[in-house]
This record gives sequence, C-alpha cells and structure tokens, in this order.
Amino acid sequence: MILPIKRRAAALLAIFLAVGSCSSGGGSYSEAPRNQRDLCAIFAERPEWRDAAIASARKWGAPVPVQMAIIWRESSFRSSVRPPKKYIIGIIPDGHISSAYGYAQAIDGTWNWYREDTGNRRADRTNFADAADFVGWYMAKSYRQNEIGMNDAYNQYLAYHEGHAGHRRGSHRKKAWLLRVADKVRDRADDYAAQFRGCR
Repeated sequence: MILPIKRRAAALLAIFLAVGSCSSGGGSYSEAPRNQRDLCAIFAERPEWRDAAIASARKWGAPVPVQMAIIWRESSFRSSVRPPKKYIIGIIPDGHISSAYGYAQAIDGTWNWYREDTGNRRADRTNFADAADFVGWYMAKSYRQNEIGMNDAYNQYLAYHEGHAGHRRGSHRKKAWLLRVADKVRDRADDYAAQFRGCR
C-alpha cells in the first residue's frame, strides 16, 4: 500500500509544480490570447500583461498601445515562436533564418545589449514582462537616437525592424512589404489606443 501512496503523492506534486509554473508573474503562455484585436479582452484574459505593459510605459515612456501593437506583429503574442528554419540544398535543416525569439522576436545581439544596458541579466525572451520592458527600452532608444516620437507607431516599428542605423539610412524605403506591415502596426496601435481608454 505504501508504493501507490508515494506514486499518488509524486503525481500530485508534479501537477502542483506544472500549475505553479504556468501562473508565475508576467510569465509565458503556450497559447496566444483568444481575441488579439481587442486590447481590453487581452488584458482581461492576461491581467499580468497589463501590469507589465504599464510598468514598461512608466519606466520608458513607451505608450502601452504601441508596445502591444509591436508585440502583436512580431509574435502574435506567442511566447516561444521562432523564424522559419533554413535548409541546405532545400532539404537539410540548418538552424533558423534569424536568432529572433520570444514575444518580442528580439535577436541575440540586441537582447544581450538590453540585458547589459539595463542590468536585467536574467531577462527571458519567453517572459512577457521582460519582453514588454525590452520593447519599451528599444522604443526609448529610437526616440533618443533617431528622434522618433513615442506615439509614432509607424516609425517606431520600422526602427524596431531595421535597427537604428538602418532606419537612419532609410533602408525601409526600398521594402514596400515592410512599409505595408508598418501601416498595419500603426492601425493596430490606433485601435488599441481607442480601446485602452475605455478598458475597465
């Protein structure tokens, strides 16, 4: 009779740990929010995301709707998404086309820069609070280095995608597809801003 009790206790402990890890502060989710078009619905489903985005806005001056629009475009609010894989001669997998990872799709070099610059060395790209803080930090850099307004979702996204030097060079101007994407980010940020004003 002792063995089954031990097994039952081990199973209960495993369930407890799994549930605990899912509810950790600002953490990651395997599934995206159900209604990504409605910021109030997102925050109702993930209230700790609201707290994280507001904390980033207060720290960096990055408006919550713009942060959320960028994260929406980059990952569709999925915690561990990566870019497509690349293949040698079309059949042999050879890693991914970029090191971008997580909610904010931050590449290795920029993520390391963020961790060094902020002292947040334990930051995790699959943690939403860290991702929101990263986006706010990057937007603040774009404001200081490229003089892009914090409410200018269109150019904030272009600098986010192309890098500060690339944006200054105007590398985005030759990429019609990217300009269309930036339009979508601006429109989504506008929608989120209108919704956010009415969120309870």
